[in-house]
Amino acid sequence: MAELFIKQAKQYAETRPDYPKELFEFIASKTPDHDLAWDVGTGSGQAAQSLAMIYKKVIATDTSPKQLEFAEKLPNIHYKQTPPTMSTNELEEKVTPKSTLDLITVAQALHWFDLPNFYNQVKWALKKPNGVVAAWCYTLPRVNHSVDAVLDPFYTVDTKPYWDPLRRLVEQEYREIEFPFEALDGVQNTGPFEFASEKVMDLEEFLMYIRSWSAYETAKGKGVELLGNGVIEEFKRAWGDGGNENKKVVKFPVFLRIGKVGNV
Repeated sequence: MAELFIKQAKQYAETRPDYPKELFEFIASKTPDHDLAWDVGTGSGQAAQSLAMIYKKVIATDTSPKQLEFAEKLPNIHYKQTPPTMSTNELEEKVTPKSTLDLITVAQALHWFDLPNFYNQVKWALKKPNGVVAAWCYTLPRVNHSVDAVLDPFYTVDTKPYWDPLRRLVEQEYREIEFPFEALDGVQNTGPFEFASEKVMDLEEFLMYIRSWSAYETAKGKGVELLGNGVIEEFKRAWGDGGNENKKVVKFPVFLRIGKVGNV
């Protein structure tokens, strides 16, 4: 599915939310060591940059070189392009030797993965028994009553035919996604645990965020412009006076699944 994000890689990098500090503090509190983390499907590196503040070294991989172009470069982040699936030999060559990772993270991408294959890689690469895997998604953002009243039917009606069926896993807040790992010490299950991310946007930035959706790119490829003049006018009226001078706090609900690998 990476090809859906290549054409709008710049919009993705500029308008997708950063993740809250509390999310990474919670994850880091569950890993005994903070030496090596692997951020899979890193995109433009939003999660990798936060991990780099905590872990000594972060390996951040993505199948899209275009996405990686827009990732902020930090000395302890090693960005690498990888194929959609890797053999064990490729994993060892491109990412890490066996049982060396403290943490594997996946931000807003797990639903696209070949899960059986990926989970085999997770179990191979994490330290035993306390290596941690953490995957999270964010659902439809909330702005205010007026904007939400336009956004909700736009999402559920206008864009619905163009979403991949796997999108339902995000809509379900990752509650139904396969996640075969052990609950961490001190918690009763693997989640989802809820957090919130906020991003200040003007109207044009908000519309650019919508243009970064995979559904928008799919529709465009079929000759359908989802953000036609009529829809944009609805958003303008809902956003209120001031247009691009009128910035609003856009809140993204974040849902985390987290567990440890155990003695596999």
